[in-house]
Amino acid sequence: MKNRHLLLAAAIGVAVLSLAACKKDAAPDAATPATTAAAPAESADQFVARVNAEYKAMYPEMTSAQWLSSTYINDDSARVAAKANERWLTVLNGWIEQANTYDGQPMSADTARAISLLKLMTSMPAPRDPQKLAELAGIATKLEGDYGAGTYCVGEGDKQNCRQLGDLEQVLARSRDYDKQLDAWQGWHSTAVPSRANYQRFVELVNEGARELGYSDAGQMWRSGYDMPADQVGPETDRLWDQVKPLYEQLHCYTRAKLDKEYGKDKAEVAGGMIAAHLTGNMWQQDWSNLWDMTAPYPNAGSLDITAALEKQYQTNLSASLRKLDGNADVSARFKAQREAELATAKQMTERAQDFYVSLGMPKLPESYWQNTQFIKPLDRNVVCHASAWDMNMGGDGKDIGADVRTKMCITPNEENFTTIYHELGHIYYDLAYNPLPPLFQGGANDGFHEAIGDTIVLAMTPKYLNSIGLVGAQQESREATINAQMRMAMSGVSFLPFGLMIDRWRWGVFDGSIKPDQYNQKWWELKAQYQGVAPAGARGEEFFDAGAKYHVPGNTPYLRYFLARILQYQFYKGLCDASGYTGPLNECSFYGNKEAGQKFWAMLSKGSSQPWQATLKELTGEEKLDAAPMLEYFAPLQEWLKQQNEGQMCGWQAAAPAAAPTAPTAPATQAKAG
Repeated sequence: MKNRHLLLAAAIGVAVLSLAACKKDAAPDAATPATTAAAPAESADQFVARVNAEYKAMYPEMTSAQWLSSTYINDDSARVAAKANERWLTVLNGWIEQANTYDGQPMSADTARAISLLKLMTSMPAPRDPQKLAELAGIATKLEGDYGAGTYCVGEGDKQNCRQLGDLEQVLARSRDYDKQLDAWQGWHSTAVPSRANYQRFVELVNEGARELGYSDAGQMWRSGYDMPADQVGPETDRLWDQVKPLYEQLHCYTRAKLDKEYGKDKAEVAGGMIAAHLTGNMWQQDWSNLWDMTAPYPNAGSLDITAALEKQYQTNLSASLRKLDGNADVSARFKAQREAELATAKQMTERAQDFYVSLGMPKLPESYWQNTQFIKPLDRNVVCHASAWDMNMGGDGKDIGADVRTKMCITPNEENFTTIYHELGHIYYDLAYNPLPPLFQGGANDGFHEAIGDTIVLAMTPKYLNSIGLVGAQQESREATINAQMRMAMSGVSFLPFGLMIDRWRWGVFDGSIKPDQYNQKWWELKAQYQGVAPAGARGEEFFDAGAKYHVPGNTPYLRYFLARILQYQFYKGLCDASGYTGPLNECSFYGNKEAGQKFWAMLSKGSSQPWQATLKELTGEEKLDAAPMLEYFAPLQEWLKQQNEGQMCGWQAAAPAAAPTAPTAPATQAKAG
């Protein structure tokens, strides 16, 4: 998901074994019994060694089942995935039960860390009761499958028009017709309504599982995976939000003014100065880059229209495919040529992304990647199009020998998809780097690390780099060109920041009970108002389940990782720019082709989760604390420019009282005059 992007199997999770929204976890062989007690003589070190071996052997079944359930959505694949999840969770519960018997016993430092990570392996803690465990696995699979199959239909009979998420997203991205955009937004959100009851039951079951593991609720368990006390995670992320909030507010103010001009203030704004949710060019208001046509600061200061360049590439491929046909080719043959061009374009986009990683000294993707990846949306079946990266077998020698890695996307030739590919390959290269480690250490230093890898590369996609690969023209060295480039990044990255916080703020409240089932929608929109300054154009009562219209909620993927990744990527970026010897303005740095930076990056990736993230961060950046200062340094030219543009305007917004945050105080939204 792009964030975009970032996809986890419904049942598998956080910390060690998740790929931070893009990696799927494993399941035991069908014949493998749940491991609840080993021989009394088995030491803690022996226990961890056995779990590592068994886990790696079990892994391919779960990933294969999950892959099928996401790329062939039907009752059969859902049944197979649910049973694989059920078997896996049964084994995991047994391992955790035995791991608890080693508390206080002597063991190596690596074993102690492995046991700690084992206890936090899943984002979906399952009850020990076999019937409830099976129920949970089934609900999780259904929630994800229903999301993937979501379809909005209007009309009847031969005149019925049905659209899935990708088609509806295109309306928001490309249309500037207020009513058509509203219809597409409302249509997609209507598909989540049937999932509300299942999600409520899902919460009850995972909370029961979390309590059996010693946590107060599933949210507290999620917050325990950051090498710090769980009750510090909320305040720490609030500290980071306080650093970046002024930049977001300036961007919000500028964008709102542009929307007012395009649609009229009466339509673009909702009471209190909030932006109408369906007008940001994105279904969830998390990425505003599709508004570039109306927000570009200096339209004549060089072209940064990557989407136009990619569409031109597709048209070139289509022309080549059509030339192969007889002039009298029928409609079917022409359609086949179109599909051929779509696939060729998607692969070319992916090859460009691979080239960046290879330029740093990293290996090429294995041939199996190109054979097994889902590049474009199939025509014959429902699939989950949400972008994700998969390590299927935990194999490989640190390069590509023995590895089965792949991505799953429905690529179309536009800028958002292009940068998403770079992001997803970040997950894949993290896999390849740490796969030589024991399986329990094959994961990100924390889940935010996994999301930040590819996005660090995206930051290095400067206008000069884009020009070097033929996507934009030569960029004039000017203040205007700099502001254009910064705005392009901000409309994607800065706009995302509050969204990255509010989803888990909502779920923490759902898990701890401060948000009741009959308040799901109310509190969702209160938090979106508080953090993002957006609101629906019309009333959204409890008959809706708008949280369920975002994949990561029915897919049970913790979301704080994406916010942390936005902070970390700038810290990583600055560290790699320093390693490359770069000394100019941070926002102009690209380490493309720099082997010194690549070697340092690969060294960090190779550590996986074998040590606390603070140590891993320090090795790359020299700092062991999360800090938004590099992000603010990067955007300093844009922030000053935005203040000038917003001078005299009433920036900020008024929001209703926020939902209670279970672990962190929330500050009320403010309204202030810019300049």
